[in-house]
Amino acid sequence: MSSERDTPALTVTCPQCRGPSLYAPENRYRPFCSERCKQVDLGAWASEEFRVPSSPTDPTGPPEGVPLN
Repeated sequence: MSSERDTPALTVTCPQCRGPSLYAPENRYRPFCSERCKQVDLGAWASEEFRVPSSPTDPTGPPEGVPLN
């Protein structure tokens, strides 16, 4: 029977700086390589730099969720 200790550490690309990042329990910032990269990413989410694209709404139309007859 194998344990987690027997598996080799996985290195992934840091989503922020694109550098190598250890994806293992020893890296408390995973998938990021460092606390700095994790904080920069969190700041981008907080300032709404990452958004899901949507179409503009018509301000003169019915409120969203109201069925049209």
